[in-house]
Amino acid sequence: MTAKRCILIGAPVDSGKRRTGCLMGPDSYRTAGLAEALSDLGHIVEDLGNLSPAEHAPEPNDTHLHQPNRTIGWTNRLIRAAEQAMPRGLPIFLGGDHALALGSVAGVTNHAARVGRPQFVLWLDAHSDYHTPETSASGNLHGTPLGYVTGRGGFAGFPVITNPVKQRNICILGLRSVDRAEREALQQTKIRFHDMRQIDETGIARPLQAFLDTVAKENGMLHVSLDVDFLDPSIAPAVGTTVPGGATIREGHLVMEMICDSGLMTSLDLVELNPFLDERGRTAQLMVDLAASALGRRVFDRPTRSFS
Repeated sequence: MTAKRCILIGAPVDSGKRRTGCLMGPDSYRTAGLAEALSDLGHIVEDLGNLSPAEHAPEPNDTHLHQPNRTIGWTNRLIRAAEQAMPRGLPIFLGGDHALALGSVAGVTNHAARVGRPQFVLWLDAHSDYHTPETSASGNLHGTPLGYVTGRGGFAGFPVITNPVKQRNICILGLRSVDRAEREALQQTKIRFHDMRQIDETGIARPLQAFLDTVAKENGMLHVSLDVDFLDPSIAPAVGTTVPGGATIREGHLVMEMICDSGLMTSLDLVELNPFLDERGRTAQLMVDLAASALGRRVFDRPTRSFS
């Protein structure tokens, strides 16, 4: 594939949920050799280091939400970082919990609007993350990014979404944990969503290829948001939201190689890695390997891993 400028943006967001540890994620990806893997594929790698949230108000005492103002600070910072990186290359946002996508997706979508192209989002996740702050029973804002970027209400204090992602431009793969309120809301949308039963019945390639064909037909920009819990916890244990029955290593690499073959990906999130929960770095290494597959590594090029 054509060599790209891959811009690594560390986003140690740890405010989107109550279980801490994702702030260590960006440096774990670096330790697992992300930059080296991409450089070996012929890409130019630029590491911007780790960001910090923009200035924000103290946290309120009268809300069920967990650290909403810090998350607003992160969203402001990441929108600007995405807008600045997109004209220069392919940004890879190193999380950090999935609340970082409030900013990364909003920012890349603003850029797409400026250049007159539609924004598409591939959401690889066990959860749909379509809540709003008002519908979230847990108050954890890592469950709200798709609600936010599609323009749902209830995000008081957050940057106003001026370029919402069209529902029909979103595809969620890997669903297996969606609560009733979220499911009922999702079923009223034009979002494409595929749970693990459907994937078991038809395979993962068919719905993904249909989505990629649509992106290509409309000359879209494609943001891929990869959550660790898309994968089965038996192979990727370093996540605080484990749900059995996730994608296998083979399915994960197939998805990434299909994305690479399409040549459509313009930005990438790697999120929800909690190194405190990992086993000898195996989850960080797998996420790095998947990123490499999305950017040109083929099955016969993969190194043998040892965790003994």
